[in-house]
Amino acid sequence: MAMQEEQQGGGMSVREAGRRGGERVKAKYGTEFYEEIGRKGGEATKTKYGPSFYEVIGQKGGQKPKRKPDSSS
Repeated sequence: MAMQEEQQGGGMSVREAGRRGGERVKAKYGTEFYEEIGRKGGEATKTKYGPSFYEVIGQKGGQKPKRKPDSSS
């Protein structure tokens, strides 16, 4: 169904638009831009949640996520 929706409008898909937008930002600002915003985000997270937050998410890193059964069926 998603494939049909993409074809009907004649335009690009949301996924394609996001990819092209990301490529354009990369071309305009360079990879340093992404490094800088990543560093700022990491600092903000560290300030907000503290170092123990990283311990918890580090432990969860190798675990399979627990999903709830879909109740919409």
